Amino acid sequence: VKLVESGGGSVQAGGRLRLTCTASGDQRVPYCVAWFRQAVGKEREGVAFMGSDGTPDYKDSMKGRFTISKGNDTNIVVLEISNLKPEDTAVYYCAAGLVVCYYRDHDLRLAAKEWHDWGQGTQVTVSS
Repeated sequence: VKLVESGGGSVQAGGRLRLTCTASGDQRVPYCVAWFRQAVGKEREGVAFMGSDGTPDYKDSMKGRFTISKGNDTNIVVLEISNLKPEDTAVYYCAAGLVVCYYRDHDLRLAAKEWHDWGQGTQVTVSS
């Protein structure tokens, strides 16, 4: 699956952004999608997960300001971020996976090593 992220940019603290992940390739296989982010000098961390049935899951620290949802087209997954903070500054990536769809462990679902297809990322910069 090929993934392309878009929607990043520079915003002031308190603003909001809508990131889009567009998938192309074999759409017959039901895969899961997740959003990750990686700040400079830090490890890539999971943000939100969407199961093949559309069920969302979030990293505990991301609940409340992050919303993952399906776009108007079935091959689009959206991540909306509200009340942006400077610590949200990072490159945001979407990822697709198959085996991870069967995971029930919350932390394992959002572990970067469990995902095999990645987009190129979109930069989000939040100024105070």
